[in-house]
Amino acid sequence: MPVPALPGFIDNLIPPTPLSKRLATQSLLFAAGDGTFNTAAAFYLVAFVGLTPAQIGIGLTVAGIASFITAYPMGRLADFVGPKRIWAISALLSAMMFATMPFIHGFWAYLCVIVVFEVVNNAGGAGRNAYVLDVLPDKERVETQAFMYSSLNLGFTIGALVAGIALALDTDTVLKWGVPFFALAVGIANSVWITRLPKAPHDERRAAGEVAEKVPGPGALRNVGWLLVTTFTGTLWSNQVLLHTVIPLWLVNYTDSPRWLLAWLFATNTVLCIVLPAYTSKGVHGVRDALRRVWWSSAFFVAACAITLVTHDTRGVLTIFLVWLGHVAVTGAELAIGSAGWAFQAELMDPARRGEYEGVAGIGRQLGGAWAPALFTFLAMGWHPAFYSGAGWIVIAAIIVAAAAAMRPSVALAVRFKETHFPREEEPEPAVA
Repeated sequence: MPVPALPGFIDNLIPPTPLSKRLATQSLLFAAGDGTFNTAAAFYLVAFVGLTPAQIGIGLTVAGIASFITAYPMGRLADFVGPKRIWAISALLSAMMFATMPFIHGFWAYLCVIVVFEVVNNAGGAGRNAYVLDVLPDKERVETQAFMYSSLNLGFTIGALVAGIALALDTDTVLKWGVPFFALAVGIANSVWITRLPKAPHDERRAAGEVAEKVPGPGALRNVGWLLVTTFTGTLWSNQVLLHTVIPLWLVNYTDSPRWLLAWLFATNTVLCIVLPAYTSKGVHGVRDALRRVWWSSAFFVAACAITLVTHDTRGVLTIFLVWLGHVAVTGAELAIGSAGWAFQAELMDPARRGEYEGVAGIGRQLGGAWAPALFTFLAMGWHPAFYSGAGWIVIAAIIVAAAAAMRPSVALAVRFKETHFPREEEPEPAVA
């Protein structure tokens, strides 16, 4: 008896190929483990590790600096070792970091763990992105990464629910031991799942015993266009600063909205980021399509700034609706720049140096967005000039429009570098288990 077809909407949420299903499952596993610990991390670090909020902030800052410094060498390491192998090793080491949490106490132990965690994640992220681009045919790369992004958001939601149950229980034992060891178990499963994925061409060459010889031609650091593209992409990704920091602070300090609206806002963003990436990534096949998405992202971002600014002078239900609408606009900016970024990765990275290029992308993203939390918070809430109290929101929007405008010449520079120096990429064979 034939299996009835799924409704079109649901069917479109399911990855279309066996490999894309396996990659989406990996994203779900990764996010479920990370999401469980990260949801409880603030309480965990204060209650069990003995940190102050200031020490947590300092640790995150130092870890961010370590991430910036090690992004490029970890990318080079991914090319040398092989993308899938370094990805699996990094996933296992990251899981082991969760297992150390019940046994550490004090700032210096915490600092060591979080710095190692960031460095290992740099290597794993470079290996993951290089593997995905290496193993997939060109026409499937953006679409598959959209499904992986949906699965990430679903996994983080599952992790948050698990952590929420642990936080709600009237016992510290489950929280202290259960949360990190649940994250450890899921992390180990994630690492094993990665090893079961098919080998990509880069991994096959390593498995065959080929020596990792120096790739001819200039390296990723010489590709100024790529560094600029990733830097401005990092600026456009500052929509996350609006999403998680600026709009929530604005809601609490400058509107009459109830605080429970914050939970509704984040729930809306999560649901949309699970459901919509498969739709918003359709039609993105090259840099021209990606550049259009860049402008879509900046338009949504500007709309979010304008809508949120208005809520300073509205009241009641209208304020609630407008704050929610502004958050939806930020989500639109997030989805649009996501699909653009996946296309840029697929089109503008040297196929022989994908790990190295991902390392340089990490540097660019830091340069493009690390300053945004402090600057955007000051502009929106700390700068109210006499000529117009909302001028800070206009400056924020102008920064995003400028970054979008700078994308086209940056992409053109990267395309010229590609045409001059990149080897021709061969289409990978269909992957098998």
